[in-house]
Amino acid sequence: MVRKEFLQLRRDRISLAMVVGIPFVQLILFGYAINTDPKQMVTAVISSDHSEFTRSFVSAMQQSDYFRVVNKWTDEESARAALRRGEAMFVLNIPPDFTRRLLRGERPALLLEADATDPVAAGAAVGAIEQIAQSALKKDAVGALSYLAEPESQKPFQVHVHRLFNPDSISRNNIVPGLMGMILTLMMVLLTGLAMTRERERGTMENLLAMPVRPLEVMAGKVAPYIAVGLIQVTLILLAAIFIFRVPFLGSLVWLYVSALLFVAANLTVGIMLSSLARNQLQAMQMTVFFFLPNLMLSGFIFPFQGMPGWAQAIGRALPLTYFLRLVRGIFLKGSEAADIWPSIWPLLVFMVVIMTFAVKFYRKTLD
Repeated sequence: MVRKEFLQLRRDRISLAMVVGIPFVQLILFGYAINTDPKQMVTAVISSDHSEFTRSFVSAMQQSDYFRVVNKWTDEESARAALRRGEAMFVLNIPPDFTRRLLRGERPALLLEADATDPVAAGAAVGAIEQIAQSALKKDAVGALSYLAEPESQKPFQVHVHRLFNPDSISRNNIVPGLMGMILTLMMVLLTGLAMTRERERGTMENLLAMPVRPLEVMAGKVAPYIAVGLIQVTLILLAAIFIFRVPFLGSLVWLYVSALLFVAANLTVGIMLSSLARNQLQAMQMTVFFFLPNLMLSGFIFPFQGMPGWAQAIGRALPLTYFLRLVRGIFLKGSEAADIWPSIWPLLVFMVVIMTFAVKFYRKTLD
């Protein structure tokens, strides 16, 4: 019996690949991609005062490795729009009279606005800002201003930090909306992943092949009922988030359901493709786990997306959950509108079309 089971496992190449592949993927993800202390987070600098002091402060921010200054946004409106879209994590605003007031000893203030939807991602950088300010002073506080760099002196300027979208840094405000994406990913891919293989195992595939329908029509018929199931799950999670977990909802229900509809459809196409490739329900479940694992680790659900290396972020950008997390968190906490969510909507559309094309291509019209 032992010999028989080893032979059976060897013949089942997909299961054998999963036995080897899943632990390897877990090892790579946990060993290299996961980082709870993100660095090089995109920072916009809106400066109306270009002096030696302000340049030193911005340079000290970049040298800390927490901030990566991007000179893409030149005014407050565009920079804050980048915060809402998730394109930037911080916006530093330097007032026009900063240097003059500093030299007069009036203790001027800089404003650092942070996207605090993910408290873990922004926390370390915000905590380091005071030390960064002090190190910037040591370089430029010379001569008559040397007293400013002394530890016992009063701080010559302040850095006011505004944590936007989640000012109290409540973790459930970030986690609960993300759970909507995780639950939909697992359930939609698993349910449709078993659709075709169930037909084969029950012996009803012959009747399906005999019907005068095209492969795309077969897949659309398999997907349609689960779209309704997915939207029901969205409604239940939405109600629980608002009334049980007290997560603030600032956006539009219409955009939430539009985003959820696209995300559900994208995951259903993945499930249909997997069911077309798998020969039995066990293989379909193994493939579902293999797809679910990178979504869990590389989408930004558990660990900050900004903290992952470049290659891991590239993989994450190919996964639908990455974009849905930005959509649902933006709609919940930022009140995102059409212009804000479009950069995450079109990747879901492209993903859905590409995966459905592959699913139709791999659809087998025979039982062999």
